[in-house]
Amino acid sequence: MVMDLVRWREGNYRKRIENWMEIQRKKKIYELGSLPPYLLVFAGNVEGIDHRWNQHGLGGDNIRGSCRSLHPGPVSLLHWSGKGKPWVRLDGGSPCPLDHIWESYDLYKGNLIKHQSFPSAFANFFEYP
Repeated sequence: MVMDLVRWREGNYRKRIENWMEIQRKKKIYELGSLPPYLLVFAGNVEGIDHRWNQHGLGGDNIRGSCRSLHPGPVSLLHWSGKGKPWVRLDGGSPCPLDHIWESYDLYKGNLIKHQSFPSAFANFFEYP
């Protein structure tokens, strides 16, 4: 999600989203985490961005728990959407290949681990055309 913060503040969107969250707290009206309040507030008034901004689906298939690979080209955000979270799979000893990238950010493991090299798929990881 990319937002114009000036318009965000001018439109009081935080309060609007919090109102839907309060309704959800009192009477469950949706199932899908944090996205529905945004969808309710913006009601389709959104624009798509290039898929390379968000590599979603790294949480795998919710039914089979399968691992997914990166789409071709540069990626700006890795998103472990779904039930397969990297910290669970790493702690359980059955990680997907990309879960090890997340491992360096695990604050519960002490000091951050510094990776010296990334797989070739990450040659342009932090670049966006």
